[in-house]
Amino acid sequence: MDIKRQLKILLTLKRVSMEELAVKMTEFAGKTYTPAMLYGKINRDTISFTECQLIADILGYRIEFVEK
Repeated sequence: MDIKRQLKILLTLKRVSMEELAVKMTEFAGKTYTPAMLYGKINRDTISFTECQLIADILGYRIEFVEK
């Protein structure tokens, strides 16, 4: 499953909009995030791992690597 689909699912489960996520990311990262910027990064597949970690933290998840 790609990051775009996973993020949509997680946001829906937590009832968080992309606008709310952008505001929280701006608060926690000290760097400006907008919904349009996030959509662009996700659609272009240029979102960084650090940003993914921040999103996971905000939504109450952790990223875990599990050996197959």
